[in-house]
Amino acid sequence: MPASRISDRVIIPGRSPKRRAPRNDDRFRRWKELRSLTRTRFLTGLIGAPIAHSAAPAMHEQAAHGLGLRCHYQLIEVAGAGNEELRVLLEGVRRLGFAGVNVTFPYKEAVVALLDDLSPDAAAIGAVNTVVVRDNRLIGYNTDTSGFARAAAGLVAGSGQGSVAVIGAGGVGKAIAFALVNLGIAELRIFDVDRAKADRLALQLGPRCRAVVVDSVEDAVRGAIGLVNATPVGMLPSRESPVPEALLHRGLWVADAVYYPLWTPLLMAAKAKGARVMTGRELAIYQAADAFELFTGRVASTAAMGEAFDRVMGEA
Repeated sequence: MPASRISDRVIIPGRSPKRRAPRNDDRFRRWKELRSLTRTRFLTGLIGAPIAHSAAPAMHEQAAHGLGLRCHYQLIEVAGAGNEELRVLLEGVRRLGFAGVNVTFPYKEAVVALLDDLSPDAAAIGAVNTVVVRDNRLIGYNTDTSGFARAAAGLVAGSGQGSVAVIGAGGVGKAIAFALVNLGIAELRIFDVDRAKADRLALQLGPRCRAVVVDSVEDAVRGAIGLVNATPVGMLPSRESPVPEALLHRGLWVADAVYYPLWTPLLMAAKAKGARVMTGRELAIYQAADAFELFTGRVASTAAMGEAFDRVMGEA
């Protein structure tokens, strides 16, 4: 069995998930209002690997404290899990009193088929980073998309007629691609070392924008006005960059989904070239705030989450 790290781990026989229609918005609003009025304690968490560096526990717990709530956010580090182990973990989430969990690398796509229902955005993207337990059912959402759109709106303003390079077509790459389209980007150039992933993402984007699959990072970046790293390259212990420094220039804006470290080799090189840059801090905060609202029915203070994030990063 793959290596796992979780307190009081419980193996529980599960059930076969049944996919149902996307949520009814009126029903969701009523559920949110009821939850915000009746619950003051929440058990949440994060499934992924590696996650020991995650700032999520501090962000969620501080946001809850500021609202007079109690929240325990459990890191559930599971390396190399297959579908069966993920199914068992999610069944535990369903039965052990969790309000929900976040899901990170490398399981954002793998969990999709194991859930009972998906929000419309998550269904379109084919990736989930937030699972909410509602009426004993597991509902998948994608707050990477909403979080990136909130974080990057100012950076990409005015970029609509230019092309943006998206490096990486996995779970976070998909979410970011959809967010960029929602922000008005007309053309995406997608590169992934697994060409099939890039092809699938281009098909998913369909008529929403012009999505071009390219054969190299150079082809993606050449002539683009924006660049997003949606791969783990640059996350510690890696000190590599997914993009050769020679391709970076003053006329480019550059965003990195990695936040550990905050200043990745890519961002440091881009800043040195005079490019506008966005670290992974804002994405981490805004996607967490959106997930917190789904878990609790309450609106989190992004300022409080930002303070907690900065504290964790300062201690790293």
